[in-house]
Amino acid sequence: MKKRAAGLLGVVMAAGALVQAAPASAGTTAPPSFCQLALGSTTSGGDLILRGLYGVVPPSASASTWGGKDLMPDNQIRLAGGLGLQVNDEQTEVSRRQYVVLGSTLNLLTYDVKGFGGEVDPASVKRTPVGGGWGDARYLENSRFNVGSKLVRNSAYGVIGDNILRWTVDGTSFTRKATYTGFSAVKTMALISQTATYDTFLANTRAGALYTIRIPVSGKPVVKVVRRSTWQGFEALVASQCHGNGTMVLGVDKETGAPYLYTLSHANGEATVITALGKVPRTFGEVAYSRYYDDTQDYDQLSGE
Repeated sequence: MKKRAAGLLGVVMAAGALVQAAPASAGTTAPPSFCQLALGSTTSGGDLILRGLYGVVPPSASASTWGGKDLMPDNQIRLAGGLGLQVNDEQTEVSRRQYVVLGSTLNLLTYDVKGFGGEVDPASVKRTPVGGGWGDARYLENSRFNVGSKLVRNSAYGVIGDNILRWTVDGTSFTRKATYTGFSAVKTMALISQTATYDTFLANTRAGALYTIRIPVSGKPVVKVVRRSTWQGFEALVASQCHGNGTMVLGVDKETGAPYLYTLSHANGEATVITALGKVPRTFGEVAYSRYYDDTQDYDQLSGE
């Protein structure tokens, strides 16, 4: 697990640098290889920027690097789900897949990268429309659960109006829609746990509360309060695995561009331990933020609850 995770962060750091990494302060400790987040950020111009974020105090970040230019039309991107990579058998070429909302239409974005950290093959870029009605969506995610390298479950989620929606993904089709009402207060969410029978999200509300929302394959969601205030400032949340059973969470205040890192113990309602690591030494100005992960193996799945 750690070898592939370290390799993924290596890809983030290896491409052509946009901004040099900030020098570590005297009080910064070496980042543990298993507490880090590979972040994909999509600009209004449809470009992808990759960053590595590290769970230390104070937080540190790699140089920002190009992950691909002109992947989407200008001023169309609204939301982006997780950015999944698939490596060919020779370990020489990478394919990426990501669900994105362009305008009011949900699309599956796919393309190939020439080697680790290489350039996008422009001829491979494909945007496949899935469906409309996403103009007011506040959140989008795809959870692919694997056992080893075998795909067991493929689910997609959206937050629109009062509802959390879940679909079964079959190829490029969304089927068996389930609708869960009562979530109008949810501002955004982050996927923090995946199993064969449920996914769990960390969600903040406009009033500042923080919840976990477990959505089972069958049955009603299980909602637990984690904190009752102070979390209203984030328009984007992104999570990754940390220390085997905890979670590292990035919160982005899009109004100021300020990104903050936190670590969470195994989620357990208000008993969940949250450690504020501080502000990442960057200002983020992109539209959408996503976890960049290997979606073909179970070692890159989340187990935060």
